Amino acid sequence: MKDIFVVSDNIFSPLGTTTAENFSRLKAGVSAVCRHDRPEMADEPFYAALFDAGMDAAGPYAAVAAGPYTKFEQLLLASISDALKTGDIDPKDPRTLLILSTTKGNISLLETGIEDPTRIALSTSGRLIAGHFHFVNTPIVISNACISGILALVTAMRLISAGSYDTAVIAGADVISKFVLSGFGSFQAISPGPCRPFDRSRDGINLGEGAGTIILSSREKYRGGIRFRGGAVGNDANHISGPSRTGQELCQVINKSLAEAGLTPGDIGFISAHGTATIYNDEMEAKAITLAGLQSVPVNSLKAYYGHTLGAAGLIESIVTLQSMREHLVLPSLGFGDNGVSMPLNICSSLLHTSLNSCLKTASGFGGCNAAVVMSQ
Repeated sequence: MKDIFVVSDNIFSPLGTTTAENFSRLKAGVSAVCRHDRPEMADEPFYAALFDAGMDAAGPYAAVAAGPYTKFEQLLLASISDALKTGDIDPKDPRTLLILSTTKGNISLLETGIEDPTRIALSTSGRLIAGHFHFVNTPIVISNACISGILALVTAMRLISAGSYDTAVIAGADVISKFVLSGFGSFQAISPGPCRPFDRSRDGINLGEGAGTIILSSREKYRGGIRFRGGAVGNDANHISGPSRTGQELCQVINKSLAEAGLTPGDIGFISAHGTATIYNDEMEAKAITLAGLQSVPVNSLKAYYGHTLGAAGLIESIVTLQSMREHLVLPSLGFGDNGVSMPLNICSSLLHTSLNSCLKTASGFGGCNAAVVMSQ
């Protein structure tokens, strides 16, 4: 596999509009999850990580996205714009590809009524985003439940490794609407308070909105940065919404990622888990991590900071992992107190300063999908 380097990245979230702003607030223990009373989204108050209501029509992302763009598209435009500020990337280069990831896209347009139903299509958003930046290649749009962001990274790695492209701009975003909130509510998956991943008292997820962008390249000029060394995806075929009860399938994905990277479990210094704070996801991940021989490696979940950002989660959480590697700092898994899974994982409960040379990021989602990527200094 070719050496594939990180050129630049951005997180655009309720915690900040740059990666640096986000990581600074994460280190200070600041969470974007709070109580919201928005009758247009839910009859009862709920906990989530949302942008201020006034930013739906204006704000920093609207400033870079004047035109016929939805909030979902504005988030993508703002995040990509910031990532493109460094690295000297030319979207008009035929060797550069745009990949977008999302779970729900513009699904909220169903609530307002639209004359042209194709406006909801993810391909429409893809063309608008690509056109804004003048990408010459047709964008790839990936929507595979909650592994969408990681799958987008794996797709980029494979296309670059195959020699189809030299550089890929990978961006993901999702926004929370009544449609999305009610959907998760129908599964009784929403926590009535701030979520607590891997904790004994965990009782469901918080949702969140935001965007993330990572630019990857195999070009020699970017050598020396953090590398994406391996990645894999799979499906446990267990249930439309319930994950595997054994964790064997996610373990297989982890093992394939490590093998592609040429690493062993002993080389991994930190795991950024999916950690939704639902009973079955956290238990499945704990079993998978243990089966993979990684139970002693520090683990965290970022869901109590950002909520579950759906198609953006894999990207946002990978970027936080990249920043953790740069600063050799593992963030605590906010909300964790007492181990609530059957395996004794090494859940990080306070800021941990440690040497981080190689890290693992995992993700799982509805339909039994699983994914993982490995990053190295």
